Amino acid sequence: MWLAKWALCVVAIAAGAWVLGFVIAKLWVVLLPILLAVVISTVLWPPTRWLTRHGFRPAAAASVTVLGFIGVLAGVIALIVPSVVDQAPELADKATGGVNKVRDWLQGPPLHVRDEQLESAVKAIVDRLQSSSTQIASGVFSGVSTATSTLVTLFLVLVLTFFFVKDGPRLLPWLHAVLGSRSGRHLEEVLNRIWSTLGGFIRTQALVSLIDAVFIGAGLLLLDVPLAFVLAVLTFIGGFVPIVGAFVAGALAVLVALVANGVTTALIVLGIILAVQQLEGNVLQPVLQSRSMQLHAVVVLVAVTAGGSLYGIVGAFLAVPVAAVAAVVLRYLGEQIDIVTAPPAEETEDCEPVPE
Repeated sequence: MWLAKWALCVVAIAAGAWVLGFVIAKLWVVLLPILLAVVISTVLWPPTRWLTRHGFRPAAAASVTVLGFIGVLAGVIALIVPSVVDQAPELADKATGGVNKVRDWLQGPPLHVRDEQLESAVKAIVDRLQSSSTQIASGVFSGVSTATSTLVTLFLVLVLTFFFVKDGPRLLPWLHAVLGSRSGRHLEEVLNRIWSTLGGFIRTQALVSLIDAVFIGAGLLLLDVPLAFVLAVLTFIGGFVPIVGAFVAGALAVLVALVANGVTTALIVLGIILAVQQLEGNVLQPVLQSRSMQLHAVVVLVAVTAGGSLYGIVGAFLAVPVAAVAAVVLRYLGEQIDIVTAPPAEETEDCEPVPE
């Protein structure tokens, strides 16, 4: 009997999860700008609040912070693009030299791969690309539509962010009034906890990522690795995707160092990255990370993997904040269940053992 009950519960949970995933997939175009705007608003709200406390009107304060955010992004892009354009040909030449070295190694001992075998392998790759030309072309056209959709999404994110940081303090009272006293009280408490958790997470991750980027970028500059500034920026951005982002950014830095400066420099870069990651994991995260997260590393890794597989880079970026929000909601539900199911105080006192 108990097995049937548990099986029914599992089926109900699976069905609910499927329905939730279906609804999210259908409304993803609407949900994505809202989620991104909420995440950005947690970063922009402190300066907006500071401006309003110093005499700015809410609309003016929100405009200043949003425009400042756009200016910072534009400045970073303006610094990255010329560096990539200037150093890309040099990296391409060194990559070609690296490919030639690999070919010479394959032809030498102990493998002794013949030229005919290499040519046949290259020919197979070329034939595969040619046979997939239709798919590649369709991908290019879909990429154009994706770029257009991305621009629309970014515009919606900026507009929503403006209204969130401008009218944020008035949203909770409005929801409280609409939903009523009891429901509004619960919703207001949950949203306050979610806002606090997201704000702490984003600000902490930004600080940790900045420290990682500074140390790794300084090491790359000292070793004269090309695209050091670009790799430092990518390290900072990758820090917002816990575990996976740091691994990908570090692997890219080691790869560039290997192609440009050789094996010795790549090994030194790998050592620097491992040392910084140890500093982050053993010192920075325990000291700076908000205790309100309370997410195990396994939960973080599973969330990032699931988000990345379902929704790509954006899904990986939003995975941990969404998991943190879900944890906040579950903890609040657990607290309310404990309050409802707790025995009355009289019964608790009656059940206490009489001291001997």
